[in-house]
Amino acid sequence: MGKRVIVCGGGTGGHIFPALSIANALKRLEPGIEILYVGALGRMEMEKVPEAGYKIIGLPVMGLKRKLTLQNIKVLINLFKSLRMAKRILNEFKPDVVVGVGGYASGPMGKVAAKGGVPLLLQEQNSYAGVTNKLLGKRASKICVAYDGMERFFPADKIVKTGNPVRKDLLEALEHKSEAIEYYGLDPQKKTLLITGGSLGAGTINSAIEHSLSKIAEWSDVQVLWQCGGYYYEELKERVADKLPGNVKLMPFLKRMDYAYAVADLVVARAGASTISELCLLGKAAILVPSPNVAEDHQTKNAMALVNKGAAVMVKDSDADKMLCSRVEEIIDNDKMLLSLRSEIKKLAFMDSDEVIAKEVLALIK
Repeated sequence: MGKRVIVCGGGTGGHIFPALSIANALKRLEPGIEILYVGALGRMEMEKVPEAGYKIIGLPVMGLKRKLTLQNIKVLINLFKSLRMAKRILNEFKPDVVVGVGGYASGPMGKVAAKGGVPLLLQEQNSYAGVTNKLLGKRASKICVAYDGMERFFPADKIVKTGNPVRKDLLEALEHKSEAIEYYGLDPQKKTLLITGGSLGAGTINSAIEHSLSKIAEWSDVQVLWQCGGYYYEELKERVADKLPGNVKLMPFLKRMDYAYAVADLVVARAGASTISELCLLGKAAILVPSPNVAEDHQTKNAMALVNKGAAVMVKDSDADKMLCSRVEEIIDNDKMLLSLRSEIKKLAFMDSDEVIAKEVLALIK
């Protein structure tokens, strides 16, 4: 019988993307390996994982509501169902290793694996560990992290610093800058500011840019790629119709994120773990606006890990309206600062994290 691995977790792109990267790296290193994905029903992975060519089973697990509600009774019932299902999956698939990437489905699957004596490897993307990974940490055989200081959350002897996996297409993009300029219809003589709030967009960043459009219109040597998110696009387009300057391209989402990065001289973005890994690998100067709507305010902690090393600039979400545009002006006109931010952030990059993690997974197979 060939080697078998279960990969579990998800809920957001930030969890699913690393999970699929690790699965792909395992396939490259060990072509005969069998991989089963275990996700949470109704979450993003149920669609993305089959698209990537992997079989997925969904557990009915869901998150606890923070306040006391009857909904939490349903959450607990679903948790018991999920634990039973996870146990059955473990007995039928008989994995050699279980890989948990955080998110709802990681909990039940990781728990039954550890209890059943199957080696468990966790991958923690953030500088502040997620709830599921913290709960499973003591039982894991190995924990792959991207930041220093993670022994606050996990047993030090189990931690391996591997960085976060990044999409391969992004790394190749930098060589295609002229194609990218043409693709987005930009002027090669001007500097490009890329504004992105992730695939869903970011209300605060959009609002700060909207309120600064008259100022942005005066930037003669800067052009702006503004990805506002599908959720905000129609309403925003209507509101700014008569005041959108010629040097700003407003889009719901960026079909070619690799090209967007390739043209960017400065990036304004949220501080999710995968965004930060991409910025580090590509060596991009960035202003980070951490999302306040995430567990334990972990995006601020992610951003500060860079700010403390002079590798990025941070603007608090609550200050974005007043400060974001002037910070952009300060930095984008200052070639010395751009250069310094690029070289410092590049130092924090990890190459081939997906393969490094995959090798740790294979090493756990007895």
